[in-house]
Amino acid sequence: MSVLVWVEHDNASVKDATLAAVTAAGKLGEVHALVAGSGCGAAADAAAKIAGVGKVLVADDAAYGHALAENVAPLVAGLMSNYDAFVAPATSNGKNIAPRVAALLDVMQISDILSVESADTFTRPIYAGNAIATVQSSDAKKVITVRGTAFAKADATGGSASVEAVSGSGDAGLSSFVSAEIAKQERPELTSAKIIVSGGRALKDADTFASTILPLADKLGAGVGASRAAVDAGYVPNDYQVGQTGKIVAPEVYIAVGISGAIQHLAGMKDSKVIVAINKDEDAPIFQVADIGLVGDLYTVVPELVSKL
Repeated sequence: MSVLVWVEHDNASVKDATLAAVTAAGKLGEVHALVAGSGCGAAADAAAKIAGVGKVLVADDAAYGHALAENVAPLVAGLMSNYDAFVAPATSNGKNIAPRVAALLDVMQISDILSVESADTFTRPIYAGNAIATVQSSDAKKVITVRGTAFAKADATGGSASVEAVSGSGDAGLSSFVSAEIAKQERPELTSAKIIVSGGRALKDADTFASTILPLADKLGAGVGASRAAVDAGYVPNDYQVGQTGKIVAPEVYIAVGISGAIQHLAGMKDSKVIVAINKDEDAPIFQVADIGLVGDLYTVVPELVSKL
């Protein structure tokens, strides 16, 4: 099989989610990578160095500068005559582009895969991760999104892929980029952080969240996450959200502070290597998945923990 992988990038460097997608694609066959952007030469060079990538296709056009799915999907669909499968990381962009590609090819999409069992058989989570479905597709072309936490990351260096320019239909005229409000953080980004400290509804308000969670995160060099309840209450921006409708993470250590452990939150973090739960309710569901549980008042426990670090 020949596989085309969508490269998640910022026109300068390749995002970690791509590396997991390359690993998954490598289980299917020969891997080629697609870098679509505007002024994306540096990203293309970085993609060419990824171990396991045989060729990099570069579509450098202003129409692809912000990865608008309405423009990118026709480009991908046009290239698929040479490929048996299209693989994208299950990021916001990947989950926006892949369904459109599947529709243009008139095939089913296989979403959020956890493993590749064979060329046409995959596993994926259902019911918020409480069950794993085995999916077999008879479609001639496969369109797949990959859960990044389920696959090892391919080495970002060591490859020497050839680079080839390609073109598509450009601006489809269906959408336009207006603006982006991106929260800048000095702390590690959630999906790549090795340690994450998350807070829940129990933090009361934004000031309490900041004064309680941030000192612990700073001591540990950790990323900061939150439950949906904390995000909905306005404690933190929505890009902090971990869970079924937020980010899926699998750090070395996940510390849940004042989070009860709703099934939707667990779906986003239960693959973490070590889960530490701090909650005053000893019957909270989070303790069922925690490796280390501490029953106590977070306003006493967390400052004490910070003082001892």
